[in-house]
Amino acid sequence: MPRYVPPIQDLQFVLTEVAELDQICALPGYADAEPDLIGAILEEAGKFASEILAPLNRVGDTEGSRLENDIVRTPEGWREAYRRFAEGGWTSLLFDSQYGGQGLPRVVGAAVQEMWDAANMSFGLCPMLTQTAAEVISLGGTSEQKELYLGRLVRGEWTGTMNLTESQAGSDLSAVRTQAVAADEGHYLLTGQKIFITYGDHDLSSNIVHLVLARTPGAPEGVKGISLFIVPKFIPDSDGEPGEKNDIRTVSLERKLGIHASPTAVLSYGDQGGAVGYLLGEENRGLEYMFIMMNMARHAVGIEAYAIAERAYQRALIYAEERIQGRGVGVHSDGRVPIIQHPDVCRMLLEMKCRIDAMRALSLYTAAAEDRAIHHVEEEDRLRNQNLVDVLIPIVKGWSSELGNDVAGRALQVLGGMGFIEEAGAAQHYRDARITTIYEGTTGIQAADLVRRKLLGDGGGLIREAISTVQVDVASVSSNDGKEITEICTAMREALLRLKAATEWILESATRDPRLPFAASFHYLMLWGAVAGGWQMARVAGAAVRRMEQEPEQQFLHDKMLSACCYIRYVLPTSTACYAAIVSGSELVARFESRSS
Repeated sequence: MPRYVPPIQDLQFVLTEVAELDQICALPGYADAEPDLIGAILEEAGKFASEILAPLNRVGDTEGSRLENDIVRTPEGWREAYRRFAEGGWTSLLFDSQYGGQGLPRVVGAAVQEMWDAANMSFGLCPMLTQTAAEVISLGGTSEQKELYLGRLVRGEWTGTMNLTESQAGSDLSAVRTQAVAADEGHYLLTGQKIFITYGDHDLSSNIVHLVLARTPGAPEGVKGISLFIVPKFIPDSDGEPGEKNDIRTVSLERKLGIHASPTAVLSYGDQGGAVGYLLGEENRGLEYMFIMMNMARHAVGIEAYAIAERAYQRALIYAEERIQGRGVGVHSDGRVPIIQHPDVCRMLLEMKCRIDAMRALSLYTAAAEDRAIHHVEEEDRLRNQNLVDVLIPIVKGWSSELGNDVAGRALQVLGGMGFIEEAGAAQHYRDARITTIYEGTTGIQAADLVRRKLLGDGGGLIREAISTVQVDVASVSSNDGKEITEICTAMREALLRLKAATEWILESATRDPRLPFAASFHYLMLWGAVAGGWQMARVAGAAVRRMEQEPEQQFLHDKMLSACCYIRYVLPTSTACYAAIVSGSELVARFESRSS
């Protein structure tokens, strides 16, 4: 089975040319983040991903995690891999040195995460959730909570989860029923059940720190009455070590379509009277704190999507180069050729590659904007970058997950009948990718967030500001010479006009029927994604042209220009269909909804 090859050169190019890593490293707090160090980190992360994690991917899929006598067992090799992962310092990349972290930029963490997820997404989910849990505690916890939990989470000694969903509530968190009652000892006792808890129980770490949404007695109805609690699997003793087991029971592990090695648990709290929990932040502000974790996780899911797409593409490319079948078109010979020489197979591979390049560039650009939003010295720049991040996160998550599924499907198509056979491996990527459109809010929820909060929330100001940023960047790229740059920038200007027109249509439609913006929301998100991907590919093309002036023979740079042109010709035109669906199709959805009610 083909091994995973970390795309180090692609990652370094995007970090340098698109995410402007030199500027990120110059921000306060990143003094130790030098290019040579980051290059070494990428190389070592790539080795760990390809040599340790990737070989376990198939094992995890076939063996899966299992619940035996109330103990969750991860697949063979998992515990040793996690031990080496934690000992290697990979859990600590982004955190403050005060808690044992390495203090690296988020954009570097995003680049490294891609390699974990491409090599073995089921494994990568555990440290990703631990990182987000630590982030919430670092921002909302008391000094005592930080002292007790952060160092252990950062070092990977303990892992973290997020507990939101309940069977009767689903994505509607206003319907959460788990109860938290204050006890005399200063803690709370929780009762209730949570479902779909990724790594809710496992055997990788000595403790699991659950962040649980629950209601206190007398709390307001709806989302305004939800609080957030730290509920450890083992209650820490006076020395901070795992002590008495908490009143938490793993009811079952879900049987899933994919990511079989990731234990997705149903957890019951308080079967014996109440699970001990500690309030995180203030009462009734739990959803506010959880959204810190949620937004990090949404970006992370976008990374998972294009990471699996990259792995699927690599598998398809190798197969296409090795599989001999049929005669070449226009070749005057009776000899058979590798299928990559068949035009339609070549088209599929090229379309896959340009989509992956666009998703990666948009994600790392967004991560760099997050770094600027946190560390920039000027408040105005911090706010401007945070506004941009707020717009881009649902696009990175929603659009990338839709495209990631598309790419995984195309990879299976390249393999043909072998793609449908489990032993070939492409089917696993196809199954694993499917969760990304559902995790941390479905694509429809991301689209509704983009329309409700980011567009209608302030009458379009946030979105218009983001569109202006894209326009300025495209204008800057257009200053480069060359026929292909002219083509790219012309197509982008036309697509931006469609995006602006769709934005104004949605704003106007809300005055006629409040359902219309949400009937249009999916296509609006996909329109934004197509344009945002084109924006980043324009930046890629501009960087490739600049670099080719010094390195005209470097094939990698010509491949980047080819990928950008492919995106503009194959993917960006979908913006036309999305615009048409918004302005001419949304009322049909509203009519159907009225008929169904």
